[in-house]
Amino acid sequence: MAYHQFAYYYDDLNSEADYDRLAREIKNHLWAHGIQHGIVADLGCGTGELSLRLADYGYDMIGVDASEDMLTVFRDKLTEQGRGDMLLLHQPLEALDLYGTVRAAVSSFDTLNHLPQKAVRQAIRHVSLFLEPGGLFLFDANTPYKHRAVLADAAFEVEGQGGLHCLWRNHFLPEENATEITIEIWEGEEYLCRETFFEYVYTLDFWQETLEKNGLKILEILDGESFSALSDTSERFWVVAAKEKPE
Repeated sequence: MAYHQFAYYYDDLNSEADYDRLAREIKNHLWAHGIQHGIVADLGCGTGELSLRLADYGYDMIGVDASEDMLTVFRDKLTEQGRGDMLLLHQPLEALDLYGTVRAAVSSFDTLNHLPQKAVRQAIRHVSLFLEPGGLFLFDANTPYKHRAVLADAAFEVEGQGGLHCLWRNHFLPEENATEITIEIWEGEEYLCRETFFEYVYTLDFWQETLEKNGLKILEILDGESFSALSDTSERFWVVAAKEKPE
């Protein structure tokens, strides 16, 4: 799945996202494992808000996204800020090619949930391939609880900046273990766009099995909203994994 027109309204409708805290949490994890500099790949970088903050911490960022529209917004930000210090790659994560190794990779805001199972497994295999031994992979994912009890068949209205209004409708598909999501956006009375995409449900056992199969060891699992202990009603997993070093 790759966002199209939605990309140009994403920031205005996602203004409550706390990128500062997320970047700080990632930096703290990286520092705790001796990664205070070097190349970090932001997988599903979107409009670049997280990448920009991690770059401000001194990391050399590579932004990767399957949406050319998202990357267009990101490039515009770099131009406006007079920055030419990031490599942006238009790639699906299941075909990730970073052209060299990185010290860490991050993936946030349930990017991996957008990929069907085969693509997720391929994406993680590629992440492991391009991570240095001892490098970290940090990512979040929506939990089964969130899909079944929160997203479910609910509809949400989101008010954005500049008079934007978004209707977000979910339809849980138990036979496909997925949630179909449809968004419609207006600016005032003007209808702007409609997009439909899917998020897939993955258990913690799935993540552990897939990571271990690709030489990635889970170091920590937290609640992806509070970054505290995981609970039965956590809506996001936050996973910190490391590529195992050869003996």
